[in-house]
Amino acid sequence: MRIIAGRFRRRKLLANPGRTTRPLTDFAKEVLFERLAGDVEGKRIADVFAGTGTIGLEALSRGAAGVVFIEHDRRAAELLRRNVASLRVEDETLCWETDVLRCSFRPRDVPHLLPFDTVFFDPPYRMIDDLQPGSPLYRALQRLLKEDVTSPDALLVLRTPAKIEFEIPPEWVYDRTIDLKSMHVHLYDKTLAENVGDVDEQPKTDEG
Repeated sequence: MRIIAGRFRRRKLLANPGRTTRPLTDFAKEVLFERLAGDVEGKRIADVFAGTGTIGLEALSRGAAGVVFIEHDRRAAELLRRNVASLRVEDETLCWETDVLRCSFRPRDVPHLLPFDTVFFDPPYRMIDDLQPGSPLYRALQRLLKEDVTSPDALLVLRTPAKIEFEIPPEWVYDRTIDLKSMHVHLYDKTLAENVGDVDEQPKTDEG
């Protein structure tokens, strides 16, 4: 696994063996980032379900202002921290080992990395079947709408298997879908709504 463009071009990254994570192929990353150029450079990025960081580090290489990586799997998080250290980008990133389904999306002591302008949201495929109103994954997407978490014009980038049905909060307004053979990448624009502030944050993990 490697970074394919930008200041860290061709730098190799550690990958988690097995099926714990699903890193994008070089071709898929190239297509995706070509479509997202204006939503990466200079933007504050959240890489949610980050794995070992291939998406967030590609974004940083291509000019993102900073990245918060959120990953719960211990082995993946360890490799992620090693990838960040190898590129010497600790000051531009945060590796947050926490549960996406319970966290606030507001890590402490990194005001320069918030609010997020672009959110890469890449849950395990088995979780997409449960992406319906009231599910933990749906409520995580609701928490991401809060004004101190994402900017007013934030972009949500959601990867799913092809030909699967799901539903996300209506405040994320559908823009378009990038078809990458067996997977789809759906793009949504944030809209403001009066009831966003009423989303229950419980339960959640610590924010450190």
